[in-house]
Amino acid sequence: QVQLVESGGGLVQAGDSLRLSCTASGRTASSYVVGWFRQAPGKEREFVATITWSGDYTYYGDSVKGRFTVSRANDKNLVYLQMNSLKPEDTAVYYCAARPGGGIFTSPRRYDDWGQGTQVTVSS
Repeated sequence: QVQLVESGGGLVQAGDSLRLSCTASGRTASSYVVGWFRQAPGKEREFVATITWSGDYTYYGDSVKGRFTVSRANDKNLVYLQMNSLKPEDTAVYYCAARPGGGIFTSPRRYDDWGQGTQVTVSS
């Protein structure tokens, strides 16, 4: 099991940038895929981005492609989500999630471990 803690959320204006961090602990010696998801009030949890253990493969949701970048520093057990050109519709609670092994997964059901989330609010 991997324990995850998100940080870096906050209130920003449209067009601003934020960088979220996901700190992992626990079974971090084994490879694991990390995904970022978000959930706005009254909406389903939405896939944002994912990155493999090596960092060689990433995949993004259509709504964030070209604006968000996911990266990781395994020596620090950190995964980042750089969010640029933020829009009001990006407002949500952002979660990081992990699953063992490799691959690209966009469904939240494919992830085993979840953080508590961090709020991102973008004002117009």
